Amino acid sequence: MSGEEFKDQDLKVGAYSSSNSHSVENVDNKSGFKKFKDSFKRQRAVLDEDHLNTLSSEQRKNYILSNQPYKQTLQKRHLQMMAIGGTLGSGLFIGLGYSLASGPGATLIGFSIVGFAIFCVMQAAAELSVSYPVSGSFATHVSRFVDPAIGFTVSSNYCLSWLISLPSELIGCSLVIQYWNSSVNPAVWVLIFFLTVVVLNLFGVRAYGESEFILSIIKVIAIIIFLIIGIVLICGGGPDSHGYIGAKYWHDPGSFGTPVFKSICGTFISAAFSFGGTELVILTAAESHSVNAISRATKQVFWRIALFYISTIVVIGCLVPYTDSRLLGGNSSEDITASPFVIALSNTGSFGTRVSNFMNAVILVAVLSVANSCVYASSRVIQSLGAAGQMPEFCAYIDKEGRPLVGILLSFIFGLLGFLVAYHDQDTVFDWLFSLCSISSFFTWGSICFSHVRFRLAMKKQNRSVNKELSFKAMLGIYGSIIGCILCFLLIVGEIYISAFPLQVGGSYAISKSERASDFFQNCLSIPLMILVWVTYRISSKTFFSRPLIKLEDIDLDTGRRYKDIDLLMQNVAEEQQAIAQKPFWYRWYRIWC
Repeated sequence: MSGEEFKDQDLKVGAYSSSNSHSVENVDNKSGFKKFKDSFKRQRAVLDEDHLNTLSSEQRKNYILSNQPYKQTLQKRHLQMMAIGGTLGSGLFIGLGYSLASGPGATLIGFSIVGFAIFCVMQAAAELSVSYPVSGSFATHVSRFVDPAIGFTVSSNYCLSWLISLPSELIGCSLVIQYWNSSVNPAVWVLIFFLTVVVLNLFGVRAYGESEFILSIIKVIAIIIFLIIGIVLICGGGPDSHGYIGAKYWHDPGSFGTPVFKSICGTFISAAFSFGGTELVILTAAESHSVNAISRATKQVFWRIALFYISTIVVIGCLVPYTDSRLLGGNSSEDITASPFVIALSNTGSFGTRVSNFMNAVILVAVLSVANSCVYASSRVIQSLGAAGQMPEFCAYIDKEGRPLVGILLSFIFGLLGFLVAYHDQDTVFDWLFSLCSISSFFTWGSICFSHVRFRLAMKKQNRSVNKELSFKAMLGIYGSIIGCILCFLLIVGEIYISAFPLQVGGSYAISKSERASDFFQNCLSIPLMILVWVTYRISSKTFFSRPLIKLEDIDLDTGRRYKDIDLLMQNVAEEQQAIAQKPFWYRWYRIWC
């Protein structure tokens, strides 16, 4: 088989293509309504029963997960835009202000630390997902390479965080609209945006990909425009200019709050919120037209961190002093007046007022995009848990259009909590709901890195060749994942520390002792809850006294692998490397990062 034929074959990943080839009925003679109705019927995975009977229980689970009847319709352009701007939401546009209240220097360091951890996480997740593009992606890999109990704990907490985020983002949409029209009951806007998200997700993964592609482009363009305007204003240009600003605010009032270490720790939770969802592009592995696009898309994370976070922090730090009290409003993800983007422009005079409408529209687009992603992420994890036997079997339901229907419906049910916007104390309700998964991002990222470490150690233990059996390798190898594990652990410790001893403002605590105690439990409640879930799973599965981790020699490295023929894999990799080597230097350098 030639290299070109091999690449064509690679567009259909493993047994997914075999299941999909039988998944479409001949419905040409049916009415449009009949076709629509039939599309919701369950599509069973096409499995080789004879082969299935020869596998162990763990291999059977891996085989089933690698043969779920999803449709591979997401293109490279979808994945690249999702990687660059897919989760640029209220965490960046509004929540960044709460971090900046600790000082621009502290925010820059805090976001750089978390950003580097994310880079390590994405490289590790990409290597695993390209090799094993299974349902649930990294959520499934934890169970496969670490331990099923840990995998279920991380997956369920990750899913819960998305489920709870959906109604919160819907409320965010409604309150952003109130910036223009406050006479309409916000519950009306919640209903409108809820139905919008429902329609987008019921049209299938292609509709999700196209909508995220468009929304991501809008967000990326908006941030680039802001950076250009910000640089002009810093240099003393623009209407109502107060002259050259430069780095004045980095010196007075300064770059750090007091004390410095605590100021840096105070930025971690906002950084996690801002970077949260970066791993979402990896979750699309089972529905991507070619998983080669996954490896290319993950490299875009470098640009996302460098351009959209680091550059933004530097520019806003030059336009807004960290002592500006309006930044503390960033603790609320729906308050546009706390957006550091709006504050930075409003500080320049009437020009900022005129541009507020533009920024408000961008924030609305960002929040709607995240709400859309909430349904996608939670439904796919629910489906994978059902297919793996860790949730009721009906949760594994996939219809003829490749939609994980039960998972989508469960996320819609959680979305109804958005109507709490009519309740006067809805902020308190959501604060405690979010406490159930407060720092779950750090656990999720750490588990991805640990899964990669275990995968590499298992390959070494079983005398498998990394160079010969992997088409994509993490740029920093196993060492990047080890660093990622350490950073995630330190981030968790730092968050516990800052929750127990919050940052003081003006020499005294900005909140009372009772509020400090409430904040501590809200920030750290997910830790004992995850331990409880882990213990409950071990007891229910009668494995409480078994080994905490799967033996390296027992880890299944074959079932569901993307490449079956190692020789063809090596031929494909060699041809690609040869083609790149013939390109100019700038292109070879570009391909390192893109």
